[in-house]
Amino acid sequence: MSSTSPSHVPASVRGGALLQWFTGWWQIVHLGALILVLALSPSTYERATRATLAREVYQASAPILLWFLVLSSLISLVIIRIVVVTALSYGLSRYSLQMVVRVLVLELIPLTTALFVALRVAIPNAAEIAALRVSGEFDALTKQGIDPLRQEVLPRMMAGMFSVLMLAAVSCVVTLVLAYLTVHGFTTAALGSYTRAVGHVFAPVVILILTLKTFLFSLA
Repeated sequence: MSSTSPSHVPASVRGGALLQWFTGWWQIVHLGALILVLALSPSTYERATRATLAREVYQASAPILLWFLVLSSLISLVIIRIVVVTALSYGLSRYSLQMVVRVLVLELIPLTTALFVALRVAIPNAAEIAALRVSGEFDALTKQGIDPLRQEVLPRMMAGMFSVLMLAAVSCVVTLVLAYLTVHGFTTAALGSYTRAVGHVFAPVVILILTLKTFLFSLA
């Protein structure tokens, strides 16, 4: 039987695979740079582009908002209950809320939101863009003097980014409310101590890191 170990692969094949890998990543970086330049250019946001962007933002956020909140609330309730019960069993009840905030809001919510939006928004949008390119729609727009990146690609990418940021923010608020209700119930007596505990976790540096983390996840 012939060996398939990497040492028996011809150098030309390995070099071709490496070049193909490098070329693929270079194309991704180049496209990302073009999109970033377009996103920061004031001339991009003309009337036609604004209308397309508003439509894409609505389609990327509104239809999935309810389902995401339901799913996020259920997962949050389960994790909150596990963390609170575990903290109580070890005599760490005073730290349970801080643990919930750190585990859910700072770690899980940005990642799960980005994954949810990727599955429900980003991947379908990428398929639509690929279909438009294959069907010749990009060439038709170019012949009309319209930049297909600005007209078709940029609105979809910015809509996905907005969806991640918006859903993450809403999910954080819902999670904080659920954490309070789970621990203290329907009373306002502990609202002051809860606010102080949350404020102790959300130091300015932590808020900055959370914002940057969510933003980078939205870019992915």
